[in-house]
Amino acid sequence: MIPPLSYHPTRYWHRLEDGRVQCDLCPRNCHIKEGQAGLCFIRACHDGEVVLTSYGRSSGFCVDPIEKKPLNHFLPGTPVLSFGTAGCNLACKFCQNWDMSKSREVDTLAVSASPEAIARRAAELGCRSVAYTYNDPVIFMEYAVDAAHACRARGIRNVAVTAGYINPGAREEFFAAMDAANVDLKAFTDDFYHRLCGGHLQPVLETLEYLRHETKVWVELTTLLIPGHNDTDAEIEAMTQWVVGHLGPDVPMHFTAFHPDWKMLDVSPTPAGTLSRAREIARRNGVRHAYTGNIHDRRGESTWCHQCGALLIERDWYELGTWGLDAHGRCAACGTPCPGVFEAQPGDWGSRRLPVAMAA
Repeated sequence: MIPPLSYHPTRYWHRLEDGRVQCDLCPRNCHIKEGQAGLCFIRACHDGEVVLTSYGRSSGFCVDPIEKKPLNHFLPGTPVLSFGTAGCNLACKFCQNWDMSKSREVDTLAVSASPEAIARRAAELGCRSVAYTYNDPVIFMEYAVDAAHACRARGIRNVAVTAGYINPGAREEFFAAMDAANVDLKAFTDDFYHRLCGGHLQPVLETLEYLRHETKVWVELTTLLIPGHNDTDAEIEAMTQWVVGHLGPDVPMHFTAFHPDWKMLDVSPTPAGTLSRAREIARRNGVRHAYTGNIHDRRGESTWCHQCGALLIERDWYELGTWGLDAHGRCAACGTPCPGVFEAQPGDWGSRRLPVAMAA
């Protein structure tokens, strides 16, 4: 049975003189009439206020390896309880989760779960963290933040998988509840963001600088390299130089392979050589930990000491092999610290994917 529509109050909005309301959560600043929803689908105008219609409702829950988010420097090898809702505040033509992020059907939100139920289930399953993912958690912020607080009360950490498209004010409240974030830096030109995502680059860069310099959130970046759109050497040079110059050399970067999907079925998959080239450009520009993803590349998936070159964390897809860190997260060969959030021993969840039934 599909749970009934809810109207959960939100904070980031104001009334306009023409009777509409403006949602102030993200840079879209949607102007919404009574009974209508914003572009994201799940923030709507009800009784003259902006409400969240997906609070307590999800598209489903699954336990994944943390490396799948992808996060390579945050509790490696541990299981993470992942869930999302529906909708998105960007309109990416290449979306790899379009069945959820582009959904405009209430049927997508068929699973009920309160914040406390999420935290309780994560603890029962032995998950070290909960990931707000599949669609961007920024748009279901109130639900994600309440779930994050319930998780923290049980010693469970919180992970946001996000495009970082959020306004100041909301940004501070949302990320205060998070312990780690993988931010999707989709490209490094505003033309790409405008043409293929319906957004802009600058708000994302501002979010990244905020996260890196004003919070303790562990941050990693992901860029899906799309042939002919954001994969030139010049753009990757500019992006990686900006990352090192503005965020520092210790923020890991993941370059992942595009597969034809949603409205870009006519574009070829990303060649493995493109990902390897991007990784080498990043490393040459000072990114200490650059990775390839969505392809089988044990060297590009693994973590190496930036000081002595020793293998620190061997990965074969989501399976961990050699562990070259000491109990304090330092290279066992030369003692150089590896940036990230590590424990004395890695987890052993492996590559399993476990769909989870929830009780509200």
